[in-house]
Amino acid sequence: MTKITLEVSDELREQLAQVGDRLPELLALSLQQPPLPARIYHYILNFLASQPTPEEILAFRPTPEMQIRLQTLLARSQAGEITLPEQQELDEYERIEHLIVMLKAGSLSYLMGTA
Repeated sequence: MTKITLEVSDELREQLAQVGDRLPELLALSLQQPPLPARIYHYILNFLASQPTPEEILAFRPTPEMQIRLQTLLARSQAGEITLPEQQELDEYERIEHLIVMLKAGSLSYLMGTA
């Protein structure tokens, strides 16, 4: 195990003393970032929380910002230039897309009267 020495303010020192032995765990957790910015998750969750109709689910699309970012990630992936964090971001977009496709498939069967 590596030992690290940091200079911190007295206020932060007091806060760190309160977490005691959990400091390594808390540091590790603070370094874990979600693959996508929080605003992307908020956009999707707000849509789902709005109790969309089947028609609205079928019409749901990523924002223009999301579409541009996804195109960039796909191009970097195809060119073999994608970094690990970018690949994780692309993987997360793919998981979300799979969820939306499943929602749309359920809505389509509902609209066609086969549900």
